Amino acid sequence: MLKTLYRQIGQYKWAAVLTPLFTAAEVVMDVLIPWVTASLIDKGINAGDIAQVYRYGGLMLLLALVSLALGIMAGRSSAVASTGFAANLRKAMYRNIQRFAFSDIDKYSTSGLVTRMTTDVQNLQQAFQQILRVTVRAPFRLVLSVVMCLVIDPRLSLIFIVAMLVLGVSLWQIISRVSRLFQQVFEKYDVLNESVQENVAGIRVVKAFVREQFENEKFARAAEALYKLYVRAESLMALNHPVMNMVVYGCMIALSWWGAHFIVGGTLTTGELTSLFTYVMSILQALMMLSMIFVMLTQSAASAKRVCEVINEEPDIVNPENPVMEVEDGRVEFCGVRFDYQSKQAEGHSAPIPQREGQGGGASSSRRSALFNVTFSIASGETIGVIGGTGSGKSTLISLISRLYDVGQGTVSVGGRNVKEYDLKTLRQAVAVVLQQNTLFTGTILDNLRWGRGDASLEECREACRMAQADGFIMEMPQQYNTHIEQGGTNVSGGQKQRLCIARALLRRPKILILDDSTSACDTDTDRKIQQAFRSQLPGMTKIIIAQRISTVQHCDRILVMEGGHVTGFDTHERLLESNQFYREVNDLQSMGSGDFDGPHPNSSPKGG
Repeated sequence: MLKTLYRQIGQYKWAAVLTPLFTAAEVVMDVLIPWVTASLIDKGINAGDIAQVYRYGGLMLLLALVSLALGIMAGRSSAVASTGFAANLRKAMYRNIQRFAFSDIDKYSTSGLVTRMTTDVQNLQQAFQQILRVTVRAPFRLVLSVVMCLVIDPRLSLIFIVAMLVLGVSLWQIISRVSRLFQQVFEKYDVLNESVQENVAGIRVVKAFVREQFENEKFARAAEALYKLYVRAESLMALNHPVMNMVVYGCMIALSWWGAHFIVGGTLTTGELTSLFTYVMSILQALMMLSMIFVMLTQSAASAKRVCEVINEEPDIVNPENPVMEVEDGRVEFCGVRFDYQSKQAEGHSAPIPQREGQGGGASSSRRSALFNVTFSIASGETIGVIGGTGSGKSTLISLISRLYDVGQGTVSVGGRNVKEYDLKTLRQAVAVVLQQNTLFTGTILDNLRWGRGDASLEECREACRMAQADGFIMEMPQQYNTHIEQGGTNVSGGQKQRLCIARALLRRPKILILDDSTSACDTDTDRKIQQAFRSQLPGMTKIIIAQRISTVQHCDRILVMEGGHVTGFDTHERLLESNQFYREVNDLQSMGSGDFDGPHPNSSPKGG
């Protein structure tokens, strides 16, 4: 973990080195000032020597100015180092997240990743800044102050040693309890952020179902749990100050009592006693700073573990050593493919994780099979429909083609080569997927379209939109292709969003185009026009269309029927009506007007759907 964090200091190493040097020099200046003050009092004021007053007064002023300059330089360099360190942490996390396969993304909740990149990184930034300054200042000040006390009067220094022991034991008791509480705080942060994220993302659903009160109560419970933990932690932390005050006042009383006796006895001067008072405050403040550092380091240790977990996460899917850099054509072949999701309780997260080849399921793991012995082949340029109920394995099937997941058993081939042999970028450039969850990004329509191909001209974008039946509604907008898309695409309808995502995929000019139920929000006429455009304008492109409506896929070259992770049919529409009972029942049901693939079969309910 420490090596991971050290690497993120990167180009800010010099600032990180200069900060403790400036801080140490600043502490030396600060510690010398009380010693000069003692000479000012004894040799100048008490002796009535104005020249000595000027001399030592000038020296004090010089030390103070040097200390001020060093403090400014230390503050600036620590700010540069700590903010740069935090920036590098966020970049490293973000870069690695971009490398994640779907199976890696499944391990972490979105709210958990947001918390790690915000709250946890902020904690590490503050901790790093404190390490650079306070962890140098406090021990250095403590040691130098004790040394100066011993130089001035070893007998009175025993007071400081006793005080340090009392304060150290008291603070350790407080810190040990507070640390455990702060470790629980970060877990509550994830719950709180998850509540906020879900509510904001689904605010339209919340309002449509009049669930504001329920969401308010849900958020209030998460906030209350976090509040209670913080109150307990801060209540214990608040004990630091009374304990320190007790020790400080005890030291001052003891110093005053014994110091007065030593002054009367002539073994201690007034200036030396004044310096001792200053040093005792410096020692105890250093101890207090050290206690705060221990608490802060405990907090940041939990954050560091969570951040390093993301940075060090090795993606399940990586490039082979000598990857194939070209996809020959749009052929697709599945041979004995099996794929399992593994529900695994991992440290810090619980999520379904795909079972990779060679993994075993231990006592703490359970498998959920998605595909069983799937075998079929698709010729380049074919248009294939995929039909099946919810949970039948349709989306899992097409995720394996572009290697968003890796198979557990068997092989998936594209262009005559195993997908594991390809360079990932090459493969995914050749396989364009429009997923069920259509996402548009903040920016103009043209910006979103050019996600498909950054150098696409306006006319190329318009051509893709014509095929996707999107050009018409875009041209009716006030700014047409320069219309701004709000975050999440909230200012366009579901059907418009789907058509823009299809156009974006077409701009890739892929060898294989996969539509995962991507026209479900479009009306039947628009759906028909999109399919017609594909048949007439993309004859050489392999097209795989997942749909719930048989009308969407009935004109495909062949239709793949999925049931419970198995392929139960793969033929033309007409032949499936003859040979596949399940397909025939669904076709009859939809012909009667239901339109819902997952509706009950005609012979299962007198109401018919």
